[in-house]
Amino acid sequence: MEDQPDLTPDPAMPLSARKKFVHAALEIAQMLLMALALYFLIDSVLGRVQVQKISMEPTLQAGEILLVNKLAYRFSQIEHGQIITFHYPLQPQLDYVKRVIGLPGDVVEVQDGQVRVNGRQLYEPYISAPPEYSGIWEVPSGQLFVLGDNRNPSADSHVWGFVPLENVIGKAMAVYWPLNRVRLLRTPAIFSP
Repeated sequence: MEDQPDLTPDPAMPLSARKKFVHAALEIAQMLLMALALYFLIDSVLGRVQVQKISMEPTLQAGEILLVNKLAYRFSQIEHGQIITFHYPLQPQLDYVKRVIGLPGDVVEVQDGQVRVNGRQLYEPYISAPPEYSGIWEVPSGQLFVLGDNRNPSADSHVWGFVPLENVIGKAMAVYWPLNRVRLLRTPAIFSP
């Protein structure tokens, strides 16, 4: 095992050299503490989530890494059509990415390849194909109804149920990796005028 360098000042070192050593050590410690504080500050505001599956294709591809605004819903409300990240209700250690379709109190109906919320048909140019399933879901208070953009193979609210609001991590803002696919994620107007 190699000997570790001794970083304590040598008592035989002149006083000015010892002061310089102590000053340099304090500067390094201060820089490390500031870097840690900055990291934790940024991490409390911005999250990163990697897209694991194909459920959000064509909007998001497996392997892309998203930048997530963790504070978005402290200052504004969740809206229809937004892409969110959340702790999967059946296994909270897993984080999922889906699109918000139904808010608390909404009635979501999927029939004949169309999605309606409170009787209004959604305009969804972002989906890979119309849904081949059907059903009616009334979104309870404190819950969200989410769907993947790749509707048919997506495991989402039509399969496993609602997402509690407290499970929401934040709003997906951008894809930042890989570099050739960097882009902002905009919320489309999902209701036709």
